[in-house]
Amino acid sequence: MRLFLFLAISFFLIPFGQAQENRLVVIGDSLTEGYGVSKDSAFPALLEKKIQADGKKNWVVVNSGITGATTASALGRVKWVFKSKPKLLLLILGGNDGLRGLKVEESEKNLSLAIELAQKENVPVILGGLYMPPNYGKDYTDKFKKMYVELAKKFKVPLIPFVLDKVAGDSKYNLADGIHPNEAGHKIIAETIYREIKDML
Repeated sequence: MRLFLFLAISFFLIPFGQAQENRLVVIGDSLTEGYGVSKDSAFPALLEKKIQADGKKNWVVVNSGITGATTASALGRVKWVFKSKPKLLLLILGGNDGLRGLKVEESEKNLSLAIELAQKENVPVILGGLYMPPNYGKDYTDKFKKMYVELAKKFKVPLIPFVLDKVAGDSKYNLADGIHPNEAGHKIIAETIYREIKDML
């Protein structure tokens, strides 16, 4: 009888607990993956700690960052993460497009397709904006920055204007390459993102 009760309770409780897990998947490049720092020090892991410390224990943050990724991978990766049944997508791509001087129009098209698919599947999207260094020229940097604003307006999705706010260009918060954040930089990024998304959780 006791064994029966134990199995019955397990049957109901375990699936229920799994069903309650909410996944926030962060699709990005080396910035998201945490190039040069440990996985636990990258902003997705820090973001999860912030979310759970705020009482939202049922949320987990999945780091789906791939070093070198461009927006060309966005659509395929969004399709792939649907297998994990995410409740929310944070899309932070485009940095490598810009650093390679790729056409902004192509980057915008790639991100549009990814957002459209997510919305078709009823998965909310948050868009993370990035800026290009001034040495890429005012015309290009302006177009690149505007791309995220236009996408957010077009698809009516929340926009984090600049994910690297207070981090980019400051040697205290970046590795020696001047591009990738160090551990201190990732802490600031996690705070910036959490401040923008906490009301959506």
